[in-house]
Formats: sequence, structure tokens, C-alpha cells
Amino acid sequence: MGMIMAVSFTRYGRLYYLDPGGHTPKVGDKVLVPTDSGPEVAECVWAPQWVSEEIDGLPICAGIAQDEHLTRDESNRRRRAEARSVAKRLIKRHTLPMKVVGVDYLDKDNVYTVYFSAPHRVDFRALVRDLARNLRARVELRQIGPRDEARLQGGIGPCGRDLCCATFLKDFEPVSVRMAKDQDLPVNPLRIAGACGRLMCCLKYEHPLYVEFRASAPRVGLAVDTPEGAGTVVGHNVPSDSVIVRLNDGGRRCACSKASVCGPRKAHDAAYGTAKAASPTGSPVAGGTGAEEQA
Repeated sequence: MGMIMAVSFTRYGRLYYLDPGGHTPKVGDKVLVPTDSGPEVAECVWAPQWVSEEIDGLPICAGIAQDEHLTRDESNRRRRAEARSVAKRLIKRHTLPMKVVGVDYLDKDNVYTVYFSAPHRVDFRALVRDLARNLRARVELRQIGPRDEARLQGGIGPCGRDLCCATFLKDFEPVSVRMAKDQDLPVNPLRIAGACGRLMCCLKYEHPLYVEFRASAPRVGLAVDTPEGAGTVVGHNVPSDSVIVRLNDGGRRCACSKASVCGPRKAHDAAYGTAKAASPTGSPVAGGTGAEEQA
């Protein structure tokens, strides 16, 4: 067993998990989180609690934030807000098709990083010079894609829950329309697109289950035998690992376990090849030997 806690750098923002490291903060307390640029202030969202499994590799909480840490954090927040406002004003002045998504600030190096989205590549060299002069600091601009934009901004997905990318999803994996088709979902962009406008990441979560099921389940339209009688496959229910069969006797439909449904001998032979019978001497015989055919 081990202990774990969760923090967030912004209200209702992405959760980050920590090892309490002997500290016992309460929900709402400000704690220090180790980062590449030094300890940063975050709010405790989940108080330290025991979990059944041992979790290794989590960053260790650096303690409760003191007044000097809170003052520095508030100063950095004001600087980020100011930079966001200045960036929007200068982008409008330069008439560039850019949208500011987020701003980072490292007070140790006095460097601002402005994240933006744009429909195409943008020549922002003049904008960077103006930003550096107005903010009196070094400025870096980074263009991000729709998925990263949704991750930074956060929001609610079509399922009614916080976006996966803004909470627990660390890496984006490729998602295709084929995954939606394999799961019998409507291939409608409005139904299978996330807040970023791209295919929902959750289409990949259950896809391996559907692929595995379809590899061994009888196809729709195949005549099969079930514990309730002979019938025809008319559908699948992958989550319950069952097959929907319309019985020949009366046309009633029933849901049978995939393991209990078997096809006729001809369908089996067509799929797996003709079975070889064993001769009395132990040698396999398939349709007779050459000597028997000549006789």
C-alpha cells in the first residue's frame, strides 16, 4: 500500500498526483510541487489517502507553501495575466490570425512563453520584438494544435465529464474513423468529435475489446446453433460478450453467450478447413490415401 494526494495549479484545472512525503495537507491548502523550474504553488484537491496498490515514481510534495511562496506565486499570476492582455492587444495591432491559449512565466530567467493557435504558419517575428519591448523580458511563442489547445483550456466533453486530456490523459494516441465503425457508432462528425473538433480520444479505449470480439464471434447472417435452438445471428453485444440470435422456431430473439453459440459443420469447415481423421494406425487420413484412390 502507499499514500497519494492530488493537486491542481488552477481552479478546476488538471489534476497532478503526488507522494505526500510525510506532509498532511487538507483540501484547499496551498502546497509546493517540484517542477523543472523549482517548487511551484498548487492547491490540494485530494487530501493524502491510502491506496491499495504501490505507486512508484510520483513526485514528492515539497511541503506546505509559506508566505514568501504565496507572494511569489501571486506576483507570477499577475505577470501572466498582464502578458496575456499585452499579447492580445499586439496581435490585434499586427492583424495576425492568432489566438492566445496560455502564458507561462519563469521569474528566475525572466522568460515568457506564449502558447497560441492559428489556422496556418504565422510570421510572428515583429510581434515577438514588440512583446519583448513591452514586457521587458525574453519572449518565446509556440504554436499548438487543436488537441493541446483543448488540454490547456479545459472544459466538459460530450459525456458530461471533464475532458480526458485536461485531467488524466498524458499522451495523445492516433484515433481513426475505423474505430468508430468497428464499435457501430454513427460516423457523424458532430457525434464522435470532442471539444477540440477532432475525433474523441475515448474511441480508442474500448476498441481492442471490439477487435478481439469480432475475431472470434460469428458474423451477422450466419446460421448457428444455440442452447435455445437453431437460428440466425442478427447482432452483437460486445460489452456483455454475447450474440443476438433470431430463432428459426417462432422468430423470437435471444441473447446467448458467445461461447455457447456454434455454427453448422459446413460453416466451421469453411472457416478452419476440413478436419483430418486419424487412421487406426495413427497416421492422419484426409479423404483417403493415393493408393486407395488408384484402387
